[in-house]
Amino acid sequence: MDICPICDSGRREIFTAEILHQYKIKYFFCDNCGFLQTEEPFWLNEAYSNAIADTDTGIVARNLSISKKLTCILYFLFNKEGKYLDVAGGYGLLTRMMRDIGFNFYWQDVYCQNIFAEGFEFNDTTNPFSAITAFEVLEHVYQPINFIKQSLSEAETKTIIFSTELFQGRPPQPDAWDYYAHETGQHISFYQYSSLQHIARKLSLNLYSHKNLHILTDKKFNSLYWNFLVGRLSKGIYLFAKKRIQSKTYQDFQKIKQGQR
Repeated sequence: MDICPICDSGRREIFTAEILHQYKIKYFFCDNCGFLQTEEPFWLNEAYSNAIADTDTGIVARNLSISKKLTCILYFLFNKEGKYLDVAGGYGLLTRMMRDIGFNFYWQDVYCQNIFAEGFEFNDTTNPFSAITAFEVLEHVYQPINFIKQSLSEAETKTIIFSTELFQGRPPQPDAWDYYAHETGQHISFYQYSSLQHIARKLSLNLYSHKNLHILTDKKFNSLYWNFLVGRLSKGIYLFAKKRIQSKTYQDFQKIKQGQR
């Protein structure tokens, strides 16, 4: 029997789909926690021949949106003077944007070249971090609980702020949800809110979720306040917070110019 890596229940094959226009792959669904996942991915080396898929045309718009909501979260719920780590941070775009806003962000990614945040890598700083971020990452991970545990441990924190699209009820059919990203082969794990609840319980953390934005943390927030910060008024809240933070853009320029980090 195939076992769910989140709740350890048995799971069943629910459909097959073509990955990378050539591999017919099985998808397994857990009725207990609602987690959907491909069979063990043997095609990842091929899928990650380009770390960032060519079809990810929303990368800039997504990071702009994330940076604004993340500003609201960190300014009002965490330490705005704290240190943060963006794991699986891609080209470093979000790290650079958050430093430009004024947060002390660092970058880490074992698969991708750091282009925009060079000089602010994880290895060039010391722990602990106030929180880690992992945007559009968990759908790429085959063992999500192990990934979260290891990432939190390395950063010496109890908070991960992340994004992933959720589905409800029975999984969408293979041709009915673009988030499957069959053409790239990079998305292998798909979650419901109940899946995230099971992860929170296993890690003894609190879960806060709003659409595709989520936090697992040992901290406790007022749920109404959390939803207010990341809801419809988040753009205005972002502008309020941004005016009260000093950008690190010029400061970073001076450090790099002088050979510092």
